[in-house]
Parts: sequence; C-alpha cells; structure tokens
Amino acid sequence: MDRSFNGLIERQIRKAIAEGQLDRLEGAGKPLPDRSGMAHVDMATQVASRIMAEAGALPEEFKFKKLLEAAKETWRAADTDEERHVAMALIADLEQRYAIAVEARRKFMAP
Repeated sequence: MDRSFNGLIERQIRKAIAEGQLDRLEGAGKPLPDRSGMAHVDMATQVASRIMAEAGALPEEFKFKKLLEAAKETWRAADTDEERHVAMALIADLEQRYAIAVEARRKFMAP
C-alpha cells in the first residue's frame, strides 16, 4: 500500500481509539478464534461460512466435521476393541458423509 494511505489508516485508528469507538467491542480482550482449518479456503467462502455460523445456520459439512471430531475423541477414549470398532465404523461413515457434503458445496459454488 501507499505510505500516505497507511498513514491515513493509522490516523483513523488512533482517532477511533481516542474517541472510545473501539471500547467494549464483542470479544475484546479475548484471543482471536482459531481459523487455521480455513487457511486454504477462498476468502468469500470463509466470510460466508463465518456469517452463517454466527447466524446459527451451519452448512451440513460443518455439522459432519463437528460430529467427526467427537467420534475421533470417542475412539481415542475407547477402552475395548469392540468400542474402538464401533467408533471406527462411525468415523468412516462420517468421513464419507463429510466428503459428499464438501463435494456438493463445491459443485454448487462452481461457476
């Protein structure tokens, strides 16, 4: 960016801080959410996903991803071979459903 433009941005930020416009923002003092899983997703999809998540309208693939993480935790905590077998079957099913949901979204979003 141009140095004068950067200077303008810095002045606007300082002015907003001095006027208290940045006080009491939601999430102030908390660490930023970990979105490293979205590092290889285009910006438009990231923004759309975040807006939908904040509105409580998660796409099916995100629901499967949460269920998949829970199933993996269940597998890690399993004590017997039977529990591990059941957990692995669930993981395989959820991975397949997740892949189908991701592919469906990609096809839907493709130009």
